[in-house]
Amino acid sequence: MTGLDSWYGYMKSHDRAALWDLLHPDAVFESPVVHSPQRGRDITFKYLASAEKVLGGPGFTYVGEWKSTSGAVLEFKTMIDGIEINGVDIITFDAEGRITHFKVMVRPLKAINMLHRLMAEQLAAQS
Repeated sequence: MTGLDSWYGYMKSHDRAALWDLLHPDAVFESPVVHSPQRGRDITFKYLASAEKVLGGPGFTYVGEWKSTSGAVLEFKTMIDGIEINGVDIITFDAEGRITHFKVMVRPLKAINMLHRLMAEQLAAQS
């Protein structure tokens, strides 16, 4: 099973233990609403688990996939509060299939603003 297969498995199962195992200890997460990269498994896990709760509802779907030897770009769409959200997950894996870098890009601006608020609420709830 590849790292990408494991990511898709996590998105279907919502198994937080599987997400933890999928992350490299030095994983880096880049968000469309946080200026600096977030470094380390703990913070990357917190952001990805929160993003899955905010974005990963029944309307979430991946609509495109572009793969390389060490990663993938996955285009997604979903609808939250009447706002259509379109974005990409840019994921890099190590040789063992663990995520080393995860970058999210989102459009349009009103979706980014809404996600900023919802993610802040979700992250605060986890603290």
